[in-house]
Amino acid sequence: MNCWLVPPLNRLLAFLLPLLCLSCLIILPTTIQAEDEIGLRPLRTILPAKIASILPPDTHMLIERSAIEAFLVALEGAPPDWPTVYGHGHHDPGHDERLFNLNRERDTAREGNPVLNRRVAFVWPGELSQFDPETKSYAVAVGPEFNATDWGMVRFKPEEFPNNLRVKPDKKPAGRISRSLAKHEKVQVSVVMAGMLIPSESIIYDFSHEEEGVGLIMPVVRVEQVEILFKAPQAP
Repeated sequence: MNCWLVPPLNRLLAFLLPLLCLSCLIILPTTIQAEDEIGLRPLRTILPAKIASILPPDTHMLIERSAIEAFLVALEGAPPDWPTVYGHGHHDPGHDERLFNLNRERDTAREGNPVLNRRVAFVWPGELSQFDPETKSYAVAVGPEFNATDWGMVRFKPEEFPNNLRVKPDKKPAGRISRSLAKHEKVQVSVVMAGMLIPSESIIYDFSHEEEGVGLIMPVVRVEQVEILFKAPQAP
C-alpha cells in the first residue's frame, strides 16, 4: 500500500507548496505596511502651554523643574547621598555595590506608594527629516532630555519607544516644513510622551557620564500616548 500512496502524496505537496508560498507573498506586505504605520502621528500646532489639553485629565505634567522635584519627593522622599554612593568614582572597589544597593533599597521602599499609579507626561526634543511622499509624513529623530534638579540630572526613560516614528502635518505647516528643509534648516519639535511608571524598578539611579560625581535619576515610563508638537509654533 505504501508504494501506491507515496507518489500521489508527493504530487499533492508539489501542487500545494507553490500556493502556500504565493499566499505568504500576498499577506506579508500587508503585515509589514501595518507595522510601518504604527508610528504615524499628526503634527500638533498647539502652544506648549496647552499640552495638557490633549492628554488624559489626570496626567501629571513633569516638564518644569519644580514639578519634577515635587514628584520625586512624593515618590522617593529625599535625594540619595550622592557623595557617599560615588566615593572615589568608578574605580572605587565599592562603587558598583553601593549603587546596586541604592537601587534595590529604593525599589523596596517605594512599593505600594500611590504615586506609582499616577499618569505622567514628559518631553523629549525631536527633529524632522526624510519626507515620505506616499504617506506625506516626516521621520522624527528623537533624543533624551536631561533636566537639572536639586536631586541630580533627571532623564525620563521610555520602557519601549515607538519604532519608525513619523508625523503628518496639515497643509499649512507642511509648506513651512518643506521650505525649511529645502534650505537645510532644522525643524525642531517637542515629543510628548505620557504613561505610567513600570511596576518594578520605576526609578533607576546612576551617575552622569558627562559630569563626574553628578547623580542621574531615570524614571522608567511605560508609554501609552505620544504627541508631537512644533517646538515654537507661530500664531496663525
